[in-house]
Amino acid sequence: MLQQYPSALLEKAVGEFSKLPGIGRKTALRLVLHLLRQPIDDVDRFAGAVSQLRHEVKYCKVCHNISDTDVCAICSDSKRDASQVCVVENIQDVMAVENTQQYNGLYHVLGGVISPIEGIGPSDLQIDALVERVAAGGVEEVILALGSTMEGDTTNFYISRKLAPYKVRLTVLARGISVGDELEYTDEVTLGRSILNRMPFGQ
Repeated sequence: MLQQYPSALLEKAVGEFSKLPGIGRKTALRLVLHLLRQPIDDVDRFAGAVSQLRHEVKYCKVCHNISDTDVCAICSDSKRDASQVCVVENIQDVMAVENTQQYNGLYHVLGGVISPIEGIGPSDLQIDALVERVAAGGVEEVILALGSTMEGDTTNFYISRKLAPYKVRLTVLARGISVGDELEYTDEVTLGRSILNRMPFGQ
């Protein structure tokens, strides 16, 4: 049965919130009613922050991480080890690795993994950009830090083939991460040890 709303504005707001991942209409209604109870200035700040994020956020030209500038703070940090590039699936994975405080190199965000079932192929990802970074020189090690899933392993293999012509060391995270796990949900201690104990790809 369709829920009846006392206001068309309320129904419209609930409809927009329910488009968010993991948010059903009941949860959306609770969130909208919560906002209605807040001071108008607070709601304006909330709406302004979301709007500003969408209009002004950038993606780093080097690693494709979210950034406020053309080149992110990590890539522009001279104290980072530019000879190491950690390849991750998404921005959440960058945050997860950073939280371990066990890695001081740079990153490369693919924007997903190869998944024929979902129609995601190599050309949909930032793999060519990774190859260009390696081809430009200066990168000695590429750490394949993708989830231990079939899609992650397929992507690792594809990248290894693309980087084969270059003299670069390929490593993967130690399998302290369970098969099928995604990086962003792995605890920091386990992830940190997996980075420190990484091993050559293919072993």
